[in-house]
Amino acid sequence: MTEGHTRHLVNRTYDEIKVGDSAALTRTLMPEDVRLFAVLTGDLNPATQDEGNSTTGMFREMVAHGMWSGSLVSTLLGTQFPGPGTQLIDQRLHFARPVNIGDTITITLTARQKFDHNRHVLLDCSCVNQEGLVVVHGTVEVQAPTEKIARIETAARPEIRIDDKHARYTQMLERVKGLEPIPTAVAHPCDCESLKGPVMAFQAGIIEPILVGPEAKIRSVAEEHGIDLYGIRIVHAAHSHDAAALAVSLVRTGDAEALMKGSLHTDELMSEVVSRANGLRTNRRISHVFLMDVPTYHRPLLITDAAINIAPSLEDKVDIIQNAIDLAHVIGIPEPKVAILSAVETVNPKIQSTLDAAALCKMADRGQIKGGILDGPLAFDNAVSIVAAKTKGIHSAVAGHAEILVVPDLESGNMVAKQLEYLANALTAGIVLGTRVPIVLTSRADTAETRTASCVIAALVAHAKRNSGNT
Repeated sequence: MTEGHTRHLVNRTYDEIKVGDSAALTRTLMPEDVRLFAVLTGDLNPATQDEGNSTTGMFREMVAHGMWSGSLVSTLLGTQFPGPGTQLIDQRLHFARPVNIGDTITITLTARQKFDHNRHVLLDCSCVNQEGLVVVHGTVEVQAPTEKIARIETAARPEIRIDDKHARYTQMLERVKGLEPIPTAVAHPCDCESLKGPVMAFQAGIIEPILVGPEAKIRSVAEEHGIDLYGIRIVHAAHSHDAAALAVSLVRTGDAEALMKGSLHTDELMSEVVSRANGLRTNRRISHVFLMDVPTYHRPLLITDAAINIAPSLEDKVDIIQNAIDLAHVIGIPEPKVAILSAVETVNPKIQSTLDAAALCKMADRGQIKGGILDGPLAFDNAVSIVAAKTKGIHSAVAGHAEILVVPDLESGNMVAKQLEYLANALTAGIVLGTRVPIVLTSRADTAETRTASCVIAALVAHAKRNSGNT
């Protein structure tokens, strides 16, 4: 995909430049910048492209400090100051602090000294991030142009996106490498994708599936689609309602440590889960979390609740947030940044979600919600974009770096999650929390890969429960 790009290029000749003249350029380091540099350098090791880890090693440091910052200095020299016709003679730059993905830096070049004998100009170079902290400083020496150049440059500039969803999926599976498979009751896996998902997870060593449903139907689907059921236990159930009840009972008896939805309706499964007599309730509100790996965002995103609670109350949201924070800890985020979303970023008495956000933040201050950093209300743009937050004057540890998005209601959350999945090519996993065991709850339209990815998260939660002794 390309977009038409027009630039008015006007250079500054040596005679026009005065000591003290300056020019600036602002850019944000995005995940695709890291991937593009990886392709250019031939370093395609996934470990060197992990944007969520602040210690990813030498390659990331090279991108953030050298190649990326240096390329922006060259861009500023060649297009603005002095502009076309400039020749780089020397540069001496000092890299004061890291530039992380999502950081916005502003590079400023200022003329310090002119040398008439060779028409060289010595420029001071300063790079500051969105917090005003210096990340790069030094000097650049150039030979300034002697002839005036002014032109309109029109080009089709490619908008480059480098995304390997399969590689992201493979990295997801690596999270449970070496862990014991988790016994998982799968309720009514009676179509291709709902059967293929747990079988793929079994073959990858993630779960030990117990397929609960009409045995003849399950075997027929397997035969039709070439799915190998060797080594997998099948528990016969007459129909989908029976399968849901039996799958939940397997959890209650300890035969399964996780539950997985098959091709039945969500209501059928969840009615058994929430049963006060024979269900899987705890003292927590039950909630759903989408874990999304979005290729255009620099960290994992957890979206809650987009599948269970239709219009959660303030009290409900406390548990919804705590469930998501606990999940973030399980997947390796020690202090997740929680953005409580609304349509606006200021408290408005006419918008209930802004009042809830303000109350939830104060509850976190008082220790009623633990383990994360909360801020809200935040609109979606300033929750995930430093530039948007800066434009709106929002100073927050969460804005632009959110890892958990708390939506006002099910409708808005479902729309956000589905848009990221289908328009932004996000890798998606879905899980229900607040129950005695993790529940893999995916849409009937979800692929086997999405179901397998969800099994990864369920397995991590189940192992965390084992380790904590909380069964």
